[in-house]
Amino acid sequence: MIRLHHVPLGRSFRVMWLLEELGQEYEVAYYSIRDGSMRSPEFLALSPAGRVPALEWDGEVLFESAAIVQSLCERHPEAALAPLPGAASRGRYLEMLSYAETVGCLLENLNLNRVFLRDPAQASPVVIKLLTARLRAALGAMEARLTGAYLLPEGFSAADIMFAYSFELGRYYVHLEEFPGLMAYWARLQARPAYQRAKARDGEQDLYDRDFYPLPEG
Repeated sequence: MIRLHHVPLGRSFRVMWLLEELGQEYEVAYYSIRDGSMRSPEFLALSPAGRVPALEWDGEVLFESAAIVQSLCERHPEAALAPLPGAASRGRYLEMLSYAETVGCLLENLNLNRVFLRDPAQASPVVIKLLTARLRAALGAMEARLTGAYLLPEGFSAADIMFAYSFELGRYYVHLEEFPGLMAYWARLQARPAYQRAKARDGEQDLYDRDFYPLPEG
């Protein structure tokens, strides 16, 4: 049995969604970033950095969402969710996996400044504005580049799963309505039955305490 270690609205949602696309049965172990459960010796034995996702799978434990996603795609080539080595779109696919993490780093740093600091006065308005501007620019670049229904010309792939996480968190920091092409793209992704099944298992997030974080004054 596959066992996914998961935080609601965490990067582990990428793996949950992919498992649903692949039609795999799996168990979910839920964690919270608030209660210290990911600092336990038991969890650190699975994920040394104390982060999700971690996936127990055929006697093996993997961590890091991109590595897990790619490993699952390679284990299930029949699903055709990742171009094979040598395929014309392989380079673009790998590029999008990396770009998803570029955007993810911006989001993580925004979270550090806006959510994780116990004293909000310690947050830097300058850094927050810079990170938000970079996030908007990163999304704008994809708005200009997205010309088809999905990131790859042959259709839906794991690259879409990886990149869509940008919308799950980005909506807390930028008005996604600024990017109508990306909004239409995200709507297509949200309409997928596997996405909806994954959201039903995602759990209730306890990271954000509001629907949107406007830019600070000053």
